[in-house]
Amino acid sequence: MGEVQTRGDASQIGTSRAAARIRTAAVEIFAQRGYGATSLRDIATRLGLSPGAVYPHYKTKESLLYAISLEGHTAALAAVTIDHSEAGGPVSQLERAVGAYVEWHAVNHALARVVQYELRSLSQAHYRQIATIRKKTTAVFSDIIQKGVRAGDFDVEDVDAAVLAISSLCIDVSRWFPTRRRRDPSELASTYVGLVMHMLMVRTSQQPKACRPPSC
Repeated sequence: MGEVQTRGDASQIGTSRAAARIRTAAVEIFAQRGYGATSLRDIATRLGLSPGAVYPHYKTKESLLYAISLEGHTAALAAVTIDHSEAGGPVSQLERAVGAYVEWHAVNHALARVVQYELRSLSQAHYRQIATIRKKTTAVFSDIIQKGVRAGDFDVEDVDAAVLAISSLCIDVSRWFPTRRRRDPSELASTYVGLVMHMLMVRTSQQPKACRPPSC
């Protein structure tokens, strides 16, 4: 994979400390109330600012959502991008990509909830830019699975359907995480890796082959 910038286009996101504070407050409120039920005034009030203090950084609520979406989706792409010099074969690569994607959505659950579920609130132009990043993310999984199928590591008839299922499984973490029983992102990632590998009918690198009597 090519090098991925982890923070997207800084000029579009906003690099100042004030802009970062505005984005953080916006993520909190968008995740709690939803984009449609939140105003720039609500965000400014959360920060103890006047609405006019937000305007120099983000002139509209949609431009703020776009900055958040650009930063979030670029970070998610960076999380799953594989260093092929270290990742090994397709099985190891997919384990790492799935684990990283799940963990990113768990650790950043509020941000992920906003960037994954408020896409339709973006303008058409901004949506297209975010969609391009999302396609690059799904391509990471698609490329690995296709290599695994060719190598005989995965038993998958419909790669696109498999990628859709994996993406949906990982993204949905941001909708409910954390719960009383599920609070450890790393542990959850390990569990989901096992589920995905089972779905693709492959033994994960962490799981020993099942032994059968009397050799056990």
